Amino acid sequence: MSEEKNNDVSRRDFVKGAATGVCAGAFATMGLYSYSPMAKKNLTKTKRLGQDFGVVKKVKITNISETSWFSNATLIGDIHDAGGLLVNQYEMNWPPFGNGKGSAKGSYESGIATIKDLIPHDLEKAWQIQEGLALHPENAGGFSCLIEVEELNGKTHKYLLDTGWSYTFTDEAFKREGIDKMLENHEIEALFISHEHWDHFWGLPVTMKYDPTIPIYIQDGFYDEGIQYIKDSGHKGPLHSYTDAVNSVIPGMVALKFDIPIINRAFGEISLAFNVKDKGLALVSGCCHQGILKFADLAYSRLKYDNDRFYGIYGGLHISPFDDWDPKYDDLVISLGKWGFEKIGCNHCTGHLTAKKFIEAGYPVVRGTARFRSSSKDYLGNGDKITFSA
Repeated sequence: MSEEKNNDVSRRDFVKGAATGVCAGAFATMGLYSYSPMAKKNLTKTKRLGQDFGVVKKVKITNISETSWFSNATLIGDIHDAGGLLVNQYEMNWPPFGNGKGSAKGSYESGIATIKDLIPHDLEKAWQIQEGLALHPENAGGFSCLIEVEELNGKTHKYLLDTGWSYTFTDEAFKREGIDKMLENHEIEALFISHEHWDHFWGLPVTMKYDPTIPIYIQDGFYDEGIQYIKDSGHKGPLHSYTDAVNSVIPGMVALKFDIPIINRAFGEISLAFNVKDKGLALVSGCCHQGILKFADLAYSRLKYDNDRFYGIYGGLHISPFDDWDPKYDDLVISLGKWGFEKIGCNHCTGHLTAKKFIEAGYPVVRGTARFRSSSKDYLGNGDKITFSA
């Protein structure tokens, strides 16, 4: 057996163990472990290294789309019918990899073959084909945000974090927020893909439609299908794969890599951290599958930041993504408060009920407008913005 296959088997076994042990096979416990006393006990106690990674003046985030799917029941039903949390996402028969054979009878190869000659130049037709072949294409949305960073000298940088799912929904969102023009004008310096999941990654041809040369940053946990999809989507620019835990981007901005198993055979996540002058650390995540505790612990142990303080957090916090609640989850709310964040912008897989609990607890949650198919003003929804600044 080749080294690549050995690694794949080992990683698959890891996912299986984590899914049955940590998640207990239930969606309801997603994120719970990361706040538990058990998680704190198991975190490695490391001496603070205090790595000076610079400082930025301002970080502005525009939520292009946080609505990864429109019906929890539909998504959960699809996963259940396919066989559960361990089923390979590329076999689910979700768009854009539907082959018309039904639940859990898909594959990357058979799905991409139906649209390969159409991407990225004719995404409307490609999605129409998939609407006739895939499971519940109407449920696909996607997560993506624009991050604008201003250095102390006034120089600004623009980055995309994630690239959605549905070709049509993502393209509409890009046009609504002017992302299409920014990409065409090469104003956006790079695309960071937080992890390989469908709702953060499968809309990649939309970004390629407007700038196929944009540098892409991933982590080294991507599977062969994901790497091939980047090529098949029309990418002609540099592809960088992070192997280190802490990766400098510009002064005051780092990408943090977490080696973690994720449901439906994905592995690893990238999150971002910024040192905002005179304020402290701002954390940005796509899903935060690693859990806030592990996210904060890595930043705390490795980085030096102003006031030695956690200032703000934005993104999916992966606590109750399917909006089920149990009284014991109140411990999660209490735990977050101990970090002392000044600004909390939550959406996506945080869960609407979680956001409500944060607000009821008096936390500084930045509210949204519930536009463009976002369903709650407790979230920073589609088209909403948050700024972390000096």
